Amino acid sequence: MSESQAKNPLHGITLEQIVNSLVEHYGWVELGKRIDIRCFNSDPSVKSSLKFLRKTPWARKKVEDLYITMQKTTRQ
Repeated sequence: MSESQAKNPLHGITLEQIVNSLVEHYGWVELGKRIDIRCFNSDPSVKSSLKFLRKTPWARKKVEDLYITMQKTTRQ
């Protein structure tokens, strides 16, 4: 494994796992408040969210950043 992957907190985690973890931790309502995108606020589902996030790099980055932040705060 390269050193850059060893330091990558998202290495080995799928986008679906990230979305499921965020929904479990925050719930759809709070997630929609933290990241204001339609797939979280209007009839949310994991499937529709994944479809949107895979096509939209800026939204995916926000989701990944929130996941990393959540991981750091829950480990402390």
